[in-house]
Amino acid sequence: MKKLIIILIVFLTQISSINAENSDEIKRIVVGNKNANITIITYESLTCSHCADFHINVYPKLKRDYIDTGIVKIEFRHFPLDVAAFNASKISQCKNDGQSEILNSLYLNQQKWVKGKSIEEVNKNLKKFLNSKEFDVDFNICTTDKKIENFILNDRIEGVKKFKVNATPTIIINDKKFEKPLNYKNLKKTLEKLI
Repeated sequence: MKKLIIILIVFLTQISSINAENSDEIKRIVVGNKNANITIITYESLTCSHCADFHINVYPKLKRDYIDTGIVKIEFRHFPLDVAAFNASKISQCKNDGQSEILNSLYLNQQKWVKGKSIEEVNKNLKKFLNSKEFDVDFNICTTDKKIENFILNDRIEGVKKFKVNATPTIIINDKKFEKPLNYKNLKKTLEKLI
């Protein structure tokens, strides 16, 4: 009987540690109905001006017409092109809530923080920007978190291997690379064919 109880305790301890690990997983930043028939994956770099342009000029229309209506969900994937983008990606994932608020704010205000002659200057501007927006994140903890770092690097590796991503933004719609010029008109035409 004692052996059975010890085995049961060991088994339950292992299950609870597995559940603790799973609850600690990093959540992907996703917007929209998780059961949507159309999934858009966008590989982006937070210092990329074309990515910022997508968030300013295309994403709001896409959100209004397709995401908010439940037709499309969008998954944001990291493809940092430099150290500043890598740090900003870590910041955007740091709360681990799956929400896009920080990510969108970094794109919409890119010119406020992506400046400086060194990574130290850019980091200083990024910290100043985060404080001005009162985002509750600790810059040092976020940018040194190895789990978040690996998550971001794995996004980049997967993008190259699975979709041959070599530039940002790269849009994937239902696992197929979007090859047309990225504007709302072209995106809308493609989506309408899938509905």
